[in-house]
Amino acid sequence: MNPFTEKPGKIEKSIQNWQQVYPRSYNKREVDPYTKTRIILMNGTEFEANWFSHQLARHTDDNDLRRDIALSRYVEKQQQLKISLLKPANETILEHTISYEQLAVDLTAELAKRELDCNVKTALDFALLEDFDHLYRYANLLEMEQGLAAEWLVGRYTEIMPGRPTISHHRFPKDNVKKAINAKESDVQTVLNTMIITAAEQQTMNYYMNVTNFSTSDIGRRLYQEIALVEEEHVTQYESLMDANATWLEMLLWHEYCECYLYWSCYMTETDAYIKNLWEENLCMEIAHLHKAVELLKKYENKDWQEVIKDGEFPAPISLHENIDYVRKILENTVQYTSKKEKYVRIKDLSETADFFAFQNTINPTTEIVPSHNVIEGFIRRRGADYRYQVAPNPIPELRNRRQDNTSVGRKPNATDDRGNFECNKD
Repeated sequence: MNPFTEKPGKIEKSIQNWQQVYPRSYNKREVDPYTKTRIILMNGTEFEANWFSHQLARHTDDNDLRRDIALSRYVEKQQQLKISLLKPANETILEHTISYEQLAVDLTAELAKRELDCNVKTALDFALLEDFDHLYRYANLLEMEQGLAAEWLVGRYTEIMPGRPTISHHRFPKDNVKKAINAKESDVQTVLNTMIITAAEQQTMNYYMNVTNFSTSDIGRRLYQEIALVEEEHVTQYESLMDANATWLEMLLWHEYCECYLYWSCYMTETDAYIKNLWEENLCMEIAHLHKAVELLKKYENKDWQEVIKDGEFPAPISLHENIDYVRKILENTVQYTSKKEKYVRIKDLSETADFFAFQNTINPTTEIVPSHNVIEGFIRRRGADYRYQVAPNPIPELRNRRQDNTSVGRKPNATDDRGNFECNKD
């Protein structure tokens, strides 16, 4: 599909009344797990588009331009609110969190498997192991506090076991900044991937930041606080990959194109008929926004859309599905890596004075105060072993002990054998 060749409707016609904008929520006991993750993905995509538009409005004094983007922005805020209300009132914050982390795991894996830019793929694979471990930590908290086994919430499509332990995710902030792509020289899928993953991780960060103080237990509040700060690291990493030299209106075009692509992907892969219709409805709205962005680019920068996005045909749709084998491979090969400036390096290759170790000593002076560790240790004290769902033993032997939480892997040299390297996809 090429959204640039579609006939757009009028943006004003997309504004909905209160009856239209309030949707029917899904049934949390019957909904497919990937329907929930698509909803979270599009909620985050709309938030990113909306706030990009707000920032654009704050960086121009042309009120005609401000008025044009204000109209599209209002429709997008209606879209976001409608999508967010698909979540039912009886789904707890922690249950919803499991879906956030399943999205993070399976979306990151899906993007990495199709990514041709080695630098971007490495960034995806690196953070994948961290979101995978977050799922494990939250799943133990869910079982401990609400008696729910997260494996049923994820449909047993995604394993629940330790990844790179969360205690090791805390890095000196300067080490999370990576090299930006050049959108004009990159594959369309690469540009989309950097935007999609940034929006998704930003949505996760914002969700955790906003619900931390609503958690009903002290350990829950502490866990959300810790992982929210890891998500801050992930957003810093991913946003630094995006093209930093594109103009505001070039990026407006990319945002609208990305929204069209994702709504089309959701429509092509959705199994729930009611929500599938919503994806189609929103795709039509975004096509109108895209054509407005084309008009503004021509008016203010005298550029045709082909100068920004060479070929308007969409890549293959993003499909959310199980990635068990892929995650296991990345875990086995790269668990002992951390981040250093623009690179990713093995822990054993860092000097003793590296910023990573200094930051670890500052934020984790003892393991006993680390919330993600205490969640697992507390669960083990109560139940005798941690909660997991896995189809085979963890590929890292040091992460197989269900009666003790490992706090060395990914954090200390030689905590486990270095088994491999990051691998690039071949064109």
